[in-house]
Amino acid sequence: MAEENARKGCIDMLKQTRLTDPELAKIVDKELDRQEKCIEMIASESTVPVPVMELSGSVFTNKTLEGYPGARFQAGGQIADEMETLAIKRAKELFGAEHVNIQSYSGSTANYSVFASILKPGDKILAMRLDQGGHLTHGSPANWTSSIYNHKFYGCDPETGRIDYDEMEKIAKEFQPKLIICGASSYPRLIDYERVAKIAESVGAYSMCDMAHVAGLVAAKVIPSPIPYMDFVTSSTTKTFCSARSGMVFCKEKFAKTLDKGTFPGALGSMHLHTMAAKCWSFRYAASEEFHNTMVQVVKNAQHMAEELIKRGYNIVSGGTDNHLLVVDLRNKGVTGRQMQDSLEKAGISVNKQVVPFDTAKPNVTSGVRIGLTSVTQRGVKEDGVTEIVEMIDRVVQDPENEAVIAQVKAQAEAFISKYPLYTAEELEELA
Repeated sequence: MAEENARKGCIDMLKQTRLTDPELAKIVDKELDRQEKCIEMIASESTVPVPVMELSGSVFTNKTLEGYPGARFQAGGQIADEMETLAIKRAKELFGAEHVNIQSYSGSTANYSVFASILKPGDKILAMRLDQGGHLTHGSPANWTSSIYNHKFYGCDPETGRIDYDEMEKIAKEFQPKLIICGASSYPRLIDYERVAKIAESVGAYSMCDMAHVAGLVAAKVIPSPIPYMDFVTSSTTKTFCSARSGMVFCKEKFAKTLDKGTFPGALGSMHLHTMAAKCWSFRYAASEEFHNTMVQVVKNAQHMAEELIKRGYNIVSGGTDNHLLVVDLRNKGVTGRQMQDSLEKAGISVNKQVVPFDTAKPNVTSGVRIGLTSVTQRGVKEDGVTEIVEMIDRVVQDPENEAVIAQVKAQAEAFISKYPLYTAEELEELA
């Protein structure tokens, strides 16, 4: 009875928005409509299950809490302790990790937690170049970390588009970093975690992998895990993990106390218990056969899209993909990344402009786009559907300023994606 009342209360709270702020409710409705009608192919996006939205808006939103289970700085934390303990247990079992901290607010703050745990201002970090796949928080001049730590960067082989591990090792020996970071935001290939760990060990550095983009694929055991090899593994819980907008950090047991202290009070304050509850649900769901099958299909779809684009004369960075994303180099097509992004958006297809290795275009223009297959795969799209999407993309790229073509593709895109509901009618009824 209590569970039934709680569920009704959650649904009623959603309905209250329409009564108390209809203007805002209309905006939310518009966003739902956009998502339903859009072929979403931004690699950092996914569709969260309804329980994740329910839990993200649960009564845990009301609770302020700092510290760790059994050692909180506020009273009234016993039930939250129970939830966080369960989430930790599930996360460790899912990923086969020795220790996990799930208090990070995002993938970026997960990275900051590691930095706060083991680094001092001026310490050296070796990471992947932003323009070749790395992330802002790995030392980009645009990020605050660049003014705190001393960075050098490795990149990709210009011939293969794959990480040049020999270059990484050479720079590491010369630079003597305290931390080596692997993991990327736009790298389509598997990473040799074992070799990165050995390079770090050889120069006395900590090793860290940012697996934010591939965490779902790792959880589903579709691609290899960095956790057995790395000292620290950070991640968001969105992207391929398809959960709440939050983060997590894994580490070897010997670093557990250091990481926890660096996370709180080192990098964070009170935790977001409502998103932690959503993550707790997702740690269980990610162990399911349903999630595994979805992740398998994500990779199949990404590889199929790469093949179909290559057939049509597109250059794919590294020649293909091993994960959920691909990067398209448009320089042989006479179209910029920004132009393709904007034209496709008008046509109801979302991608994002992306610098490609050794790009000479400005960062706000770029020579490429990044395409992700997670969201469309979640909706049920398979290889034949991917082929149709590629055909639509190609029509727009061939004539990106032709409004008539864009309108035709938009109609086709909406008709296509309508066959794959974002949420079922029953789920939408509960969200209304």
